[in-house]
Amino acid sequence: MITRVVQPFNLQRALEHVIANKGSAGVDGVSIRELRKVFSEKKLQLIEAIKQGNYQVQPILGIEIPKGNGKTRLLGVPTTTERVLQQALAQTIAPLFEPEFSNYSYGFRPHKNARQAVGQSRDYIHSGLNHIVDIDLKNFFDEVDHCLLLNLIYQKVKCKATMQLIRKWLRASIKINGKLRKRRKGVPQGIR
Repeated sequence: MITRVVQPFNLQRALEHVIANKGSAGVDGVSIRELRKVFSEKKLQLIEAIKQGNYQVQPILGIEIPKGNGKTRLLGVPTTTERVLQQALAQTIAPLFEPEFSNYSYGFRPHKNARQAVGQSRDYIHSGLNHIVDIDLKNFFDEVDHCLLLNLIYQKVKCKATMQLIRKWLRASIKINGKLRKRRKGVPQGIR
């Protein structure tokens, strides 16, 4: 499977997707504007390091943003290069998981979005239904158990190299106010 992740066409699609999303630079300071050049210069080294299992993941940049209730939420910004690699992986494994999701689930799904969810809700209301459920589990992403998540992924992705890469991303340190912190649980919610 890792050979499909790092296949040049897949990486190019991932690069175009990340560039189209725009977004911020990570700890290495490489912006979206610079990404195409930097990625093309590093691509062969990255592919080889991933295939050999000695790829070193960059820390995530931690940024606290204000929430509406006066509190803050920690967001994690991977480097732009990491985002390309993560997108390449997502493009490869998403088809394995997509059939498991409910047709009524609209979040972070291919060809699904919030506008469609609102439209479906409107249709339900017009058909006489009067309850809509929107579930948001408080601090869910902060509490994700890495071992449990990896075991669930492994049930569909039996590739040792792919699992090793996912594990490295889950365990990547987060840099907050100039200090690196280890992570043993949770998945950072990012901004583009």
